[in-house]
Amino acid sequence: MPTTYLGPLSWFLQLPALIEVNETFEKQTFRNRCLIRSCATKDLIRLTVPVRKVETKQFTRDIEISYQQHWQHQHWMAIRSAYEHTPYFLYYEDYLRPFYEKETKFLIDLNAGLTETIWHLLHNERPINGVPFRGNLTEGAYTSSWSGKTWTDRHPWQNEVSILETLFEKGPETLRYAD
Repeated sequence: MPTTYLGPLSWFLQLPALIEVNETFEKQTFRNRCLIRSCATKDLIRLTVPVRKVETKQFTRDIEISYQQHWQHQHWMAIRSAYEHTPYFLYYEDYLRPFYEKETKFLIDLNAGLTETIWHLLHNERPINGVPFRGNLTEGAYTSSWSGKTWTDRHPWQNEVSILETLFEKGPETLRYAD
């Protein structure tokens, strides 16, 4: 599966799975963006992690995050504003906030850290923030399985909101809610 930045619940339901890092980075996908919904207005808000200029056919594992903008602060304020009144935001915020307080060089590391943290939260385990997936991304631990289909053919969930909405609303019942 491709990496995602705070992907939707349907993406998390496919885990555990191999995360593809030896694929060509596709712009304007969930690899570096997500949708959250304001609980107050129900409007969709797109959060995008800015990346350094992508060369043609650059591998996802090589995509570097740009810090020219203050995107981390903007993302955290948007998440906080959208979900601070949900039942489980206060319980989970301390696990997620550190990702918005430190700089991570590669997009794959940010996504892996967030994914692993959320995975632990979904399984009612205490996550260790900032610990990437177990596996060596640089030594081909993840292999390509691209079938030639387009992003939308392979991943119909591209317009779904982030797992944060369900996680903050349902807490430990998130996975049962998906059934």
